[in-house]
Amino acid sequence: MATLQERLAESLKELQKLQNKNGLAVIKSANISRTHLGRLVKNGFIQEVMKGWYISSRPDSTPGDSTNWYTSFWFFISEYANTRFGNEWCLSADQSLAFYSGNRTVPKQVIIRTSKGASNIVNLLHDTSILYFQASIANPISKEPKLGLNIYSLAEALIECSPVFFRSDSVSARTCLSMVSDVGDILKIVLEKGQTTKAGRLAGAFRNIGHTSAADEIISTMKSLGYDIREENPFSDQSAIAYSHIVSPYVMRLKLMWNKMRDVVIDNFPQIQHSHPSIEVCIKDIEALYKLDAYHSLSIEGYKVTDELIEKVKSGNWKPDQDFSDAEQVNAMAARGYWQAFQAVKESVKNILGGDNPGEIVNNDHRVWYRELFAPSVAVGLLKASDLTGYRTNQVYIRGSMHTPLNPDAVREAMPVLFELIKNEPDAIVRAVLGHFIFVYIHPYMDGNGRIARFLMNAMLISGGYNWTIIPVEKRQEYMVALEKASVNEDISDFTSFLVSLVHFNSK
Repeated sequence: MATLQERLAESLKELQKLQNKNGLAVIKSANISRTHLGRLVKNGFIQEVMKGWYISSRPDSTPGDSTNWYTSFWFFISEYANTRFGNEWCLSADQSLAFYSGNRTVPKQVIIRTSKGASNIVNLLHDTSILYFQASIANPISKEPKLGLNIYSLAEALIECSPVFFRSDSVSARTCLSMVSDVGDILKIVLEKGQTTKAGRLAGAFRNIGHTSAADEIISTMKSLGYDIREENPFSDQSAIAYSHIVSPYVMRLKLMWNKMRDVVIDNFPQIQHSHPSIEVCIKDIEALYKLDAYHSLSIEGYKVTDELIEKVKSGNWKPDQDFSDAEQVNAMAARGYWQAFQAVKESVKNILGGDNPGEIVNNDHRVWYRELFAPSVAVGLLKASDLTGYRTNQVYIRGSMHTPLNPDAVREAMPVLFELIKNEPDAIVRAVLGHFIFVYIHPYMDGNGRIARFLMNAMLISGGYNWTIIPVEKRQEYMVALEKASVNEDISDFTSFLVSLVHFNSK
């Protein structure tokens, strides 16, 4: 007779068959036996989303943890809609544009248009929902390649999006407009449907971003064919970035985000007139903070770090061949790696204080910081040496966050842009605040992103005459909420204010 463990293993094999290439499963109860279903739910390997629908989960998840849901969200929407409506559905034009612009943030409500005659609101986990209603759908339907979602083509989405979209999500709107090299597809649609108001709105939108030839072509073509068209600027502000056609949306998105946020940072961060007495004094001050900095930075990431462990690592009394338990070994490797990375960051700071461009230094050195963070884990076999080469090659998710970090290909496009922005930014505070935020927004590594972002922030603070600043573990929740608001709502004000309070305190 099979044991409980053997029966659970059988159920896990069935779950494995339903997983996608990302290791996630969206399960309709009809596709798995009640026995396996009950066993997997009881042991925490799947959780119910709504009646008859489940997603894979982690048994060690705490009650109320939203990570499983946010990780599976778009896969669930795709599977549910395709099962419920066949191919007769699509996401709204606004949501389609968000995808084209590289934004996969989980919304509170997904709007689905379907040619099938039902309308309803479906409540889902963590206060999210689906609103579906009968309406015309995209023609033709485009497929979002990674998630299998039905969306509008870029041209039709720009035409059919709501007028408020240009103001409520100006970064996505301008990014998508910059992806259009030829307005022929747009003109074909508006001419076939006689959509003069929408054509005038898009002409104004293109002119706003500096794509004057596109705006002129829309206006002249419509007028030459007898249409009374009036140009209208749908944005609430003028684009400060000169137009250039882009292929990758991530390049423009990051530039627009930086430009949008930098004035907020400058307006809310006190400017100081201060320089460090000398490189030697500055480095001594930083070294004096090591113990406290290591404790808080590692604790924020969930490592159990004691004063004793930090002191052992610092003094050289820590022995890597000691017989640690698994948990102790992970904590010890993190502490040792932090010590090594801290030394590397000090060398970077010396070069910055010596007059080198801060952006160029962090561009060159952040890979060194990363390798030092995890070199001890390689030495004892917790990681492979190949894990420390280059940026991540898999998708990652942030625990409890509605923000989905960039896909691996996009990371390689975005990181040079980040360092170009830091290099060209004259204000050290903007470099510190936005450098930290956008680094974790991209999340270029499988692990260590928060620690490296805080190193980057401090290197930039030092470059402007500010002090090394520690983010206390006691303020972790406030810290994470502020970063979430910046990532999901593109509102950097709370994160700026949070850092202001810490930098001001440490500067007394």
